[in-house]
Amino acid sequence: MKRNVFFVACAMLLLSSCAGEFSKVFKSEDYGYRYEYAKQCFAEGEYAHCVSLLEGMVTMLKGGDNAQESLYMLAMAQYMSRDYESASQTFKKYGSSYPKGQYAEKAAFYVGESLFESAPEPRLDQTPTIGAINAYQQFLDLFPESELRPEAQRKLFELQDKLIMKEYLSAKLYFNLGGYYGNINANNESNYTACIITAQNALKTYPFTNLREDFSLLIMKSKFQLAESSSEERRLERYRDAEDECYGFLNEFPDSDEKSTAERYIAKCKKITKD
Repeated sequence: MKRNVFFVACAMLLLSSCAGEFSKVFKSEDYGYRYEYAKQCFAEGEYAHCVSLLEGMVTMLKGGDNAQESLYMLAMAQYMSRDYESASQTFKKYGSSYPKGQYAEKAAFYVGESLFESAPEPRLDQTPTIGAINAYQQFLDLFPESELRPEAQRKLFELQDKLIMKEYLSAKLYFNLGGYYGNINANNESNYTACIITAQNALKTYPFTNLREDFSLLIMKSKFQLAESSSEERRLERYRDAEDECYGFLNEFPDSDEKSTAERYIAKCKKITKD
């Protein structure tokens, strides 16, 4: 028990000593001393201390020998501290201040990395995702021969998949809402129409997506449901459109698990259009 108390006391004393040393450095007007201590903090993984020291110094170091290194190190310390928003802005600042600088390539790459880490799950607003895609694309344009190119491309495709999933979830929600109203009314018609438009636009934007069959299925089902809920004057037109969509689906996805659904729709459409 006494031994444990001794170790706790030593640990507290050490922490107090480190805190006291940092406070002394932070208040010092010797910027060379402060900068070297910031580098030591970064090397030891004390990123929060490194950020605290550098944030107040990068402007003063501008134009000096340590200007580039200090700005890039601040950005990396923010990134390692998981302050991705600040990191992305600081990496961008480095890129605009030193476009041909020593760390320009990595700074451009880490703009994308910072925004990538900020990208939310597909159901949420995807503004950060779009920002990350643009950042990776700019990096690839600026540094086409970079060793980081494969990683940037992999992340870029991953982000695009997130945007595609966002569109799919939106289209699926419209489809589900169309069925929610049950009875034939303007609401379910507008939701099925919105599903069709959303899915068609997604296929135009991302023609090679792995979700191509899923989008096509939503379009086919929505067109059939539109026909089912149509007014008398639009009934035949929409059943014919739904029938064409079903044939198109079967031609593109002949082995689909939903093949029987398409065939059932076709049978119903033929019965209506022939009568």
